[in-house]
Amino acid sequence: MFRTNTCGELTSSFVGKKVMLSGWVQTRRDLGGFIFIDLRDRFGVTQITFSKDENQALWESVDKLRSEYVIRVEGSVVAREKNNINSKLATGEIELKARVLEVLNPSEPLPFDLFGPDADSVNEELRLKYRFLDLRRPRLRDNILFRAKMIRYIRNWMENTGYTEFQTPILTVSSPEGSRDYLVPSRLHPGNFYALPQAPQQFKQLLMISGFDKYFQIAPCFRDEDARADRAPGEFYQLDVECSFKTRDEFLSEMEPLFIDLTEQLTDKKVWKKPFPRIPYKQALDLYGSDKPDLRYGLEFHNLTDWAKKSAVKIFHGADHTKGICVSGGAEFSRKEIEEEFEKTAQDNGAAGLVWLKVRDSGLEGSIAKLLTPEDQAYLIREFGAKKGDIIFIISAEYSILCRSLGRVRNLAAAKKGLADPKLIAWAWVVDFPMYEYNDELKKIDFVHNPFCMPQGGMKALSEMDPISILADQYDVVANGLEICSGSVRNNRPDIMYKAFSIAGYTKEEVDAKFGHMIRAFSLGAPPHCGFAPGIDRLVMLFSGEKNIREIIPFPKNQACQDLMMNAPGEVRPEQLRELKIKVDLKM
Repeated sequence: MFRTNTCGELTSSFVGKKVMLSGWVQTRRDLGGFIFIDLRDRFGVTQITFSKDENQALWESVDKLRSEYVIRVEGSVVAREKNNINSKLATGEIELKARVLEVLNPSEPLPFDLFGPDADSVNEELRLKYRFLDLRRPRLRDNILFRAKMIRYIRNWMENTGYTEFQTPILTVSSPEGSRDYLVPSRLHPGNFYALPQAPQQFKQLLMISGFDKYFQIAPCFRDEDARADRAPGEFYQLDVECSFKTRDEFLSEMEPLFIDLTEQLTDKKVWKKPFPRIPYKQALDLYGSDKPDLRYGLEFHNLTDWAKKSAVKIFHGADHTKGICVSGGAEFSRKEIEEEFEKTAQDNGAAGLVWLKVRDSGLEGSIAKLLTPEDQAYLIREFGAKKGDIIFIISAEYSILCRSLGRVRNLAAAKKGLADPKLIAWAWVVDFPMYEYNDELKKIDFVHNPFCMPQGGMKALSEMDPISILADQYDVVANGLEICSGSVRNNRPDIMYKAFSIAGYTKEEVDAKFGHMIRAFSLGAPPHCGFAPGIDRLVMLFSGEKNIREIIPFPKNQACQDLMMNAPGEVRPEQLRELKIKVDLKM
């Protein structure tokens, strides 16, 4: 037997009882006649005491213990003296007076300190190489345990809402759309390859066509794409959801309580607004410069285009669009901050420059203040409702550059002023995405996002409207500046699908060649259906407050998509390649 209790279980109610604990030596403190061990397991920490006077043989064994030794101890639970109670530990009122010690497994010296003050600054590559050690640290451990708890909660919630969990194939066929595939060679069919699924999209739609009505899966997805702070390279998991016979609004209303419950039942955070705002895509760009706005703070854009073209400031006259934001109390930003942070942010995102104006008792001062007439100054102060101590930022540029650059300036200002409440989750739906855009590079109309989305208005819209004006029945879930997922009402009609692709320049033969199996399925009684796929990793990031996605995945890849612990990817034996009839040519 290794233990009667866990290291996080013992309280004052156990005083006087004999118990057995097993775990890792977290710290060891030698005070001369006494040695104190903090014994740790997955559930908590208990202080173990050894007295030199009471058992010399035991003392000699204890004296050899070092960090991360795995041990078993037996002893009696005793109450700590009042001045020694540790309120930071659940077991802080007691300690275990040991009489038996067994070393289950010693540990070599660790490659880095797990619990010291510099633990968070350890080189990430080293941490990933020894990920099994890194996961012993409380912050990482809590993230992974929360991830498991959240997945369990999601499964129960989905089943209670009438959804059935299915598993879809991991070995499938390469798709002509999307990111690069991970390919798996077939031994039985030389020269042919499976692909790991980028998402179970086609399979879940086929399940709807099969009549299963409501589907979900905690689905592994594989994409050969570069890493980002909020995107893991190689593989990730998503809550994949699909249902039949629901309109967009019915589906959003059914799913919204899931995000509310996750927030309120699993965290100490609050939901900003119920029901969630539904923000048209164009409005999100117009007001926040982003289709995934952080709504915990205002800083909405003001459209200054008409004023700018008539103002005394000639640099504004030739610009397509001019917009600005007003930051309350922002006049405290120094000239150095404005130039090295705000102006750099604007320029890094394509803007030629950033106009700034501080509000003083005497009026506006700043980069173009001398060029403004009294009427211009009065207009800007009135337009923004600006008051003494505020700062106004203005950018003139082509629309997409303006949105991106001023949006980043907005986020930077909010971060520097501490405007985003960390205890608030500002959920929102972004809706009414454009179906098409003009591709300047290809000189043609092209899809903006998902070509398999149902256009709003169906065939009538495709036949009668300007393609650039057609809206897709698509929706995103966003929260605190993160895109949690995208979803849509699916195009389940072959005639509408052929028409949608034809507008983007595809022939019927090209569509059949790429998507013929799905077209055939849609022609055999496919019901109306819709769905989405929230990212598990991004949900954990949102709730935990972690900025790096690798901190919430048990065994993540590094930035170069390598598993430093398992040395993957790695070479394979020549006979394996011969069996697959594959020759590697690194010179290609």
